[in-house]
Amino acid sequence: MTRIIKRAAAGQDLDEQAAFMGQDSPHAGIRFLEAADHAFELLASMPEMGSAWESDKPACAGLRFWPIRGFEKHLIFYRPLEDGIEVVRVLHAARDIESIFG
Repeated sequence: MTRIIKRAAAGQDLDEQAAFMGQDSPHAGIRFLEAADHAFELLASMPEMGSAWESDKPACAGLRFWPIRGFEKHLIFYRPLEDGIEVVRVLHAARDIESIFG
């Protein structure tokens, strides 16, 4: 069985983005959360499939990223584990990601 650990910041990211999308369409916020959960399951079963995040910042060591299907500008930042993944953040690609991990 694969394990998915979500850091508190990742949970907050998901809640904020779903609420923002839900302002225009409640269904969009729900679809976003469902797509994110599906992506977590996929990544947990094959943790190395995401791309390595290149950064000089120590907080980014071992970090990988993967877009959420249907919401490709939203990226899951995670670390592979022996038995799954640790979801660190879920961020929109337009944000200054380097400074967020700074």
